[in-house]
Amino acid sequence: MQPLEDNKPKKKVTPYLLYCVATAVIGSLQFGYNTGVINAPEQKLRDFFQNVSMERYGEPFTPGANTMVWSFAVAIFSVGGMAGSFSVGTMVNTFGRRKSMMLANILAVVGGSLMGLSSLSHSFELVIIGRLIIGVFCGMCTGLTPMYVGEISPTAVRGAFGTLHQLGVVIGILVAQIFGLESLLGSDYLWPLLLALTILPAILQTIMLPFCPESPRYLLIVLNQEEEARKALERLRGVEDVSDDIQEMKEEGIKMALEKKVTVLELFRSPNYRQPIIIAIILQLSQQLSGINAVFYYSTGIFKTAGVTQPIYATIGAGVVNTVFTVVSLFLVERAGRRTLHLIGLAGMAVSALLMTISLSLVKINESLSYLAIVAVFGFVASFEMGPGPIPWFIVAELFSQGPRPAAMAVAGCSNWTANFLVGLGFPKLEELCGPYVFLIFMILLILFFIFTYLRVPETKGRTFDDIAQGFAAKPTHSPVPNAVVAGLPENKEPAPLSPTEKVPMVDLPSERQ
Repeated sequence: MQPLEDNKPKKKVTPYLLYCVATAVIGSLQFGYNTGVINAPEQKLRDFFQNVSMERYGEPFTPGANTMVWSFAVAIFSVGGMAGSFSVGTMVNTFGRRKSMMLANILAVVGGSLMGLSSLSHSFELVIIGRLIIGVFCGMCTGLTPMYVGEISPTAVRGAFGTLHQLGVVIGILVAQIFGLESLLGSDYLWPLLLALTILPAILQTIMLPFCPESPRYLLIVLNQEEEARKALERLRGVEDVSDDIQEMKEEGIKMALEKKVTVLELFRSPNYRQPIIIAIILQLSQQLSGINAVFYYSTGIFKTAGVTQPIYATIGAGVVNTVFTVVSLFLVERAGRRTLHLIGLAGMAVSALLMTISLSLVKINESLSYLAIVAVFGFVASFEMGPGPIPWFIVAELFSQGPRPAAMAVAGCSNWTANFLVGLGFPKLEELCGPYVFLIFMILLILFFIFTYLRVPETKGRTFDDIAQGFAAKPTHSPVPNAVVAGLPENKEPAPLSPTEKVPMVDLPSERQ
């Protein structure tokens, strides 16, 4: 017991650490805000597109053209996200974590300014270009924030602090929904200000970041500046003796140097990685093709179709449910298990999608079914945050060892943003073609993802990398493969800790030493 007691001072949460974590999580809030902000002013933007068309061409857009321009303005955000997420690895190794966050905020200011000036300039193109730039910024945030938070946090609380990224995202969505009220910034004249509001948190974070230290792991492992890393750790931990942390990072650096890096192509070519990378991709697709962003982006329109007299308030209610169940999932992930929660979430979403279809298709016959539509949307969002929201990133990070993990996370991130783009672009057209039956498409996909998860996805809670790899090795297609090789590690080699260049150090990954 003595070693544990000796370590207690090094693991305590200091006010300075909380300040640094809060500063970084502003980026998560930005991501959530820009995901949800496009929802409330949908009709205002559509009217703006029509007005611009009348001024330029003497006639308004056709309904189909208007829908396509609107869908493109929504979906271009995901294209920027793909570019931003791929640039994180290069950016953090060139500029460091803290400076990368400061540089990313330049994009937030530029993108927000373009959207804010769109009405004055009578240009809907500025909305689209601004959304693209904001998407690049948010793609960076999805990598930079959890990486920085994970690297400055003590091991004992790294998992708990890592989940603050997801909480920041859902709070950002809720804030966007509240400010989108007609009585606040969702009016005919103030919607450009609603889109431009993202500039303020970017400026706030830029002011706060100089008082935060650079990641100690980056200073020691990448720059080899041991003394600077020691000073940063002493401030973060609130103690003078940080030798254990320094030694842990040195060991991490050695293991990083020893383990072979794996390219994206090798993930698909090697039979050792093929099954886990397929699982990683399908899990990411299950998150986005579940239809959740159709609800996030277009929930106001869905409630309006259901006959809700004040749809924006129902949308805000969905944001509150989203936030509450994100907090609930944080406590359940380490108890119920990743696979179990993911299955529960997929099943709940499938049932909710069926209820949405029934209520939206029959609401004209029975107006009271509008309440069922609200309950169905709330259930859809709650089920998402129980499983498909946070779980895919957790499992992907645990399926791969240090060598293949960066490439696997890049592939997973690309899959996620691509599916996000397809849903954002295609849902309005699908809704026009299928009407209230559009959610049956998502229900079928959710059932397929449930079957795949049940049959193929292993439970990773509390398991080491070798344990997880043994599950894959138990069903070889040709000849048995040593467990360590399946995990992407040399035999008899202990898996490395999280890399400082990893995109999603959101949970405390199991260690062989436990």
